[in-house]
Amino acid sequence: MGSAVRTQPTWASPAAPGRRSRGQGRASFAAASTAAARPVRCRAMERPPTVRTVTIHFADLKEGDNDLGDKIEEGLGPHGLGIISIAGVPGFPELRKSLLRLAPRIASLPEDVKKQLEDPDSRYNFGWSHGKEKLESGKPDTFKGSFYANPIFDVPTTDDVLVSRYPSYCCPNIWPNDHLPELEIAFKALGKLMLEVGLMLAHHCDRYVMRQGFGASDGESLEKTIAHSRCHKGRLLYYFPRQFCKQTGEGGSVSSWCGWHTDHGSLTGLTSGLFTKNSVEIPCPDNAAGLYIRTRDNRVVKVVFDEDQLAYQIGETTEILSRGYLCATPHCVQAPSSEDSSNVDRSTFALFMQPDWDEKLKFPSKIPYHQELIPPNGTLTFGEYSERLVNKYYQATP
Repeated sequence: MGSAVRTQPTWASPAAPGRRSRGQGRASFAAASTAAARPVRCRAMERPPTVRTVTIHFADLKEGDNDLGDKIEEGLGPHGLGIISIAGVPGFPELRKSLLRLAPRIASLPEDVKKQLEDPDSRYNFGWSHGKEKLESGKPDTFKGSFYANPIFDVPTTDDVLVSRYPSYCCPNIWPNDHLPELEIAFKALGKLMLEVGLMLAHHCDRYVMRQGFGASDGESLEKTIAHSRCHKGRLLYYFPRQFCKQTGEGGSVSSWCGWHTDHGSLTGLTSGLFTKNSVEIPCPDNAAGLYIRTRDNRVVKVVFDEDQLAYQIGETTEILSRGYLCATPHCVQAPSSEDSSNVDRSTFALFMQPDWDEKLKFPSKIPYHQELIPPNGTLTFGEYSERLVNKYYQATP
């Protein structure tokens, strides 16, 4: 479905008193969410500190027997930022640029063509979406456009009942083959690579969680959950240029380009942003622009990783089901606002790895999120859990 339920998220503090260090804390593999904090406005003197992600080299990651537990805990554990980066992934820099360079092109397609690429039945979770989400002010978000597709399965299922019940996962892909045929090729190539690396990371996450005394017998592993799923969703994002001094409402907030939320699903892979000005690629023109994360002790920090690195964030499904040993964190994106930022756009890509719609999630007795939706010690499929969240945030009926 994308990162969390597609509305303004509402941060519910994960009441995890005294989350402890390796071998002692709560853990969790969770399903979907939209945790949002209040908008954070920072004067120049209060600019949040910049923190670099914990990084694992691909050569170490691909060796399944390597002990990466300390790195996993530092980046993704109870006191981590919920994000980790992977360096040295073969072929990634080229695939990243090949896809991100297409984001402005799909955004500039004729309006009638983009209309044909929309899929309202899936709540715009397939194909083109623009202005369908809301900012923290409640206004429609026209700052960015998105193109959604499943990079692994063009047709996840042919069962009409499932397509009707879970349209955000089960609808077929929509590709602009008559207008931008190279998009499908680039989208699938990058998405498949990010899934392959994500599975390697999930393997090491499972090893870390098992060492805390929570083993595979207590539930499906993160690696197996992701590997068996037909629900993975890629999102190519294009942030439209904004005029300097003409930003209103959210302009002074660290969430001015993307509101606070916690990802919906198991594991999210993401690229760094590609900035262009008048169709020329440039470095980010504003050091304050970029990804921000709210830490477990309620601080806001700016998080950076190199453009040739792949980053991965934990989702709420993983937090709940790992009993809190792997932790999801709310995050947002700030737009550039310096004098050099006029007419600057940004392109990026995220892959949301999540359980299959019929994957059974065995919930623990203590749940930090959406307690009103989840039966303690109960079992729901990911599809059922997602339905409850969507109905909650869309104020719809089942």
